[in-house]
Parts: sequence; C-alpha cells; structure tokens
Amino acid sequence: MNQLTLKNSFTVKGKGLHSGRTVEAVFTPAPENTGVKFRRIDMEGAPEIPALAENVVETPRGTVLGKGEARVSTVEHALAALYALGVDNCIIDVNEAEMPILDGSAHPYVENIMAVGLEEQKAEKDFYIIKSKLQYTDEETGSIITIYPDDEFSAEVMVEYNSPVLPNQFAVLDSLTDFNKEIAGARTFVFVREIDALLENGLIKGGDLDNAVVIYDQKLSEDKIDEICDKLRLEHVHPDSLGFINNIPLKWGNEPARHKLMDLIGDISLIGRPLRGRVVAIRPGHAVNNKFARMLRKEVKHTEIQAPLYDPNVAPLIDVNGIKSMLPHRYPFLLIDKIIEIDRKHCVAVKNVTVNEPFFQGHFPQEPVMPGVLQVEAMAQAAGVLVLNFLEDADKYSTYFLKIDNVKFRQKVVPGNTLLLHVSLMTEIRRGCAVVKGYAFVGEKIVAEAEFMAQIIKNK
Repeated sequence: MNQLTLKNSFTVKGKGLHSGRTVEAVFTPAPENTGVKFRRIDMEGAPEIPALAENVVETPRGTVLGKGEARVSTVEHALAALYALGVDNCIIDVNEAEMPILDGSAHPYVENIMAVGLEEQKAEKDFYIIKSKLQYTDEETGSIITIYPDDEFSAEVMVEYNSPVLPNQFAVLDSLTDFNKEIAGARTFVFVREIDALLENGLIKGGDLDNAVVIYDQKLSEDKIDEICDKLRLEHVHPDSLGFINNIPLKWGNEPARHKLMDLIGDISLIGRPLRGRVVAIRPGHAVNNKFARMLRKEVKHTEIQAPLYDPNVAPLIDVNGIKSMLPHRYPFLLIDKIIEIDRKHCVAVKNVTVNEPFFQGHFPQEPVMPGVLQVEAMAQAAGVLVLNFLEDADKYSTYFLKIDNVKFRQKVVPGNTLLLHVSLMTEIRRGCAVVKGYAFVGEKIVAEAEFMAQIIKNK
C-alpha cells in the first residue's frame, strides 16, 4: 500500500469549543513522508507543529499540540478522520489556537475528505506491526490500554462513570472501513455538574446543545441552571428529569463510548505511523491515551525497520524450484530457500541455516559462524529474484554486483538460525541497474544490512 494525501484542499470554519472564537482551518495536500502537520498562520513565520505524541503539551478536555510558542488544541477529531481514511500526509493551516468544534464529532472532516478525494503517492505506507502484547496502566485513574497483534487496525473501549444517566458503556470498531458509519458521527459530551468548573478554567466557552451531548445526572436548582445557561449564552432550559439535554437526540445508545473510541484513534495517530494491531482501552482519556501513544512512539522511533512477518505454515510465493528457474546459482552457492513476499518494490526471502552448510567446515569448525559476505550474497540473491521476477524470459538474464556500500554486521548467524532477507529498491531501475537496500534478520533483530547496486545483463 502506498501513502495517500488529499487530492485538493478544503476548508472548515466554526467556533472553537474552548475559546468560543471563530476558527478557520484549511487542509492541504502534502508531499510524501511529510506526515500530518499543523501550521499557525496567524503567528509570525507560520510555525509548524508535527502531529506527534511528543508534541502534546496539555490534555485538559482535549489534546493540545505545541512547539515553542505555537499551540493548537482539540486536534483529536480531525486527526481521527485523517487516520481512519488513510491520509498519511497533510498540512493543516489554522488561524487560532484550536480547531473548530463543528458538530462535536469527526463527521464533518470525514465528509470533506471524501468530497475532495485521496491521491496515491509513490512512497509506501510504513505500517508499524504489533507482534506481541503491549500494555500501559495508569495507577492513579485505573485506566488500562493494551494493544494486541491483529491483521489490521481495530479498537474497543470500555467507559465507566459514577452516573445514573451514563452507566458503563462499550464500543467496538473492527475495521477502519466502518469508521464513518459507526464512529465518526459520535459527539463530544459533558456533564452539567462539570460545566461551572470548566468555565472557571477558561474552557468550553463555545459549547452548546448542538455540538455536545449534555448529560444532566444530578438535580440542580432552576437558578443554578439559569446561571449556567447565561454563562454559555444559551436559552434557559429546565429539564423535568435526569437525562440528556440536546437539540439532536442521541445517535446511538452508546454514543459517549463511541466518541471515546474516536478520541482514542485521534490520539493514537500521534505515533506517526499507521498501525496494525487491536487496541483495547479501559477508561480511556486524553491524558492516558497520550501516555500510551508516547510509549508506542518510543518503540517506533527505536525500530529502524521491523522484521518481516513469517509463518512457516504458509506456502511460499516462490519455492526453491521457482528460484532456480530465475537464478543461475546452484549448490553450494544457492543461499535462499523460498520467497514469502514479493512485489515490484520489495522482496522477502528465507534462508534456513543448518550445520550441514559446507562453509561451516572452515568457518569455523569449533565455532560455526556464517560468513558476513555470504549474508550479503544471500541478500543479493533475493534482490536478483526481485528484479528478474517481472521480466519475460527471466532465465535468460543474470544480476551482477557493481557496488556494495554501508555494510554492517550486528550479530553472528549460527546453525539453527532462520534468516529473513528483506530487500527493497531504493530507486527505480534505470539502464538495467538496480540500487537495493537489504536487511537480514534473525527473529526480530537485524543481523546485517547493506546497500548495493546490481546490473541486469542478458546471458550469452
């Protein structure tokens, strides 16, 4: 899958939830590998804030990104929409310190993205694949967020409130393809009993009965309700009983839980790469979401490249006989056993290293170690399959080294190891020359890497 950006720009305009001021945000296409960035065009020099977990500076009733003096708050709804629709690269120009709240959900962003369409770019998506369970526990709040391996991104949340109106709720998203239908329209919510304190802290000045689900779960006097309405510049309302006070009724019985799931997606998008894994969150909130995203972000930053997924039970795409039909190498110099992934840009080969390899007789009899040069040769053979696989009459061509650069050996390879060889084209093939980056893995560890140039030559 390749990276995506917007086909065209679009603009959203509305009041900010916390400031109450009119905000305009312009979403524009961005070059590949840009990521998502906010740009404060109302500030001198239009400073940029990359949408990354380490740039979260506050989490009061929303996620606030900041860098230097620049701040942008309530970014989670826009980020959730971009992430769910697969947008990798986008610049968001905003003229205030927060995003517009619109109807309190991600739906307006989704509608605009779908209206302008998406454009495929040349660079590949760089998925971060969860291969084992990771968990973050917040001892203060009792919040727990766990991520498990999965074939795609999925999420589920459980929320718990001490409220007769909003009991425990549960929401699930099994696939991002269902985001628009199941999650995007879920609105933010607030308890009436919280409003005074939020206003005293300079928050929710732009809140109203159209952009938030308002929950009345504790009896208040009419005078107190009138006072709250006056502060929010709303018409006086006097609910007869506990429940939800809204101009638009609940879209789902568990709309608050669905909104929490949307917030979770927006906050997790701040790891900076699309995920393949299932997130399970108990009592999520922006603060714990960000702590979890920072934990994942550290894993991502420290992972130069992930080892390919390998299931020995799955039949290879190309077996050893198919490899022999393309490569001239034979015993004892055929150093790859099968191909488990291949497209026009990359290839993954497997080499099972056994004690019967002839080179172990002399390298070394008492301490058998696979020579590093043969690890590079194995990568080169995988690259040979990559470039020859899509040629007609591949058996009539061979590949030859022209140059090898930046070779590193990080760990020895010994009998019993399974080498996973990941090779990818660094540039397009030009004049019969391919520039390739290769990695060799044992388990999850890189054992060797190299860059090399090979020439494709027709056999005599």
